[in-house]
Amino acid sequence: MRISRLAALVFISALVGCSGSNNVAADEENSDQLIRQAVFAEPGSGVPEVSTDELEQIIQNRSAVVLDTRPHREWSISHIPTALNVAPKPGTPMALYTSDVAKVGRLVDGDKSQPLVLYCNGPYCGKSKRVAGALLEEGYTNVRRYQLGAPVWRALVGVMVIEPDGVRHIFANDQTAVWIDVRDSSEYREGSVPGARNLPQSGVLPEKDTGEVFAAKNDGRLPMEDHNTRIIVFGRDGSQANEVAKALGREAFHNVAYFAGTYEELKALTE
Repeated sequence: MRISRLAALVFISALVGCSGSNNVAADEENSDQLIRQAVFAEPGSGVPEVSTDELEQIIQNRSAVVLDTRPHREWSISHIPTALNVAPKPGTPMALYTSDVAKVGRLVDGDKSQPLVLYCNGPYCGKSKRVAGALLEEGYTNVRRYQLGAPVWRALVGVMVIEPDGVRHIFANDQTAVWIDVRDSSEYREGSVPGARNLPQSGVLPEKDTGEVFAAKNDGRLPMEDHNTRIIVFGRDGSQANEVAKALGREAFHNVAYFAGTYEELKALTE
């Protein structure tokens, strides 16, 4: 499905959801698929776009290099899983930030046929478009963009990753961030990141509005008055943290990132 503006997508989705059908579950499923299969379809972009569904499959199959074309710090704080980042083009002003194509070449060992998917900060962000154009000029032959970008991924999928230097930066500079320790309560009581709240992964159920997440929404552990509050999820390892991050995404928290390393590694970063 191709649309010219994200607003049109929202409008179409609303029509599907209010179509008058008696099958509410079917309408919701159709609406969800409509959104996940959408692309921004910017005229004259020069490269094909992928949908959220397609990007999820690409990540799962590792069938392309996913490149985050935002500045390093922004990538390190919160990026789409598996996405890589390269240094900026030398001498480029921040308002026209663009990744260094030479560094992309080293990332793919000079293989200009390597499938690449670029993204940045949503439909109107120009970073991925600039990098795509530079790659085409250099002879790359398999370049696509996820132009809906990080904001739409957060809204539809809800799972982002934070890097070690992102952990250091957020811990030192963002006093509003909520740190969620998903280890068992006994482990949490033995010590955790200062100010962290315990939401044990063992109590998180796959169903919406059930289990430990539901309790945390009512007892103050989760920021219910501002769902855009930054939430950092960590656990014994990345797998445990990822499961709870997904559960929070299903509850419409739109600024969630999980740490893919171990608890010991994260603890060292915050000391």
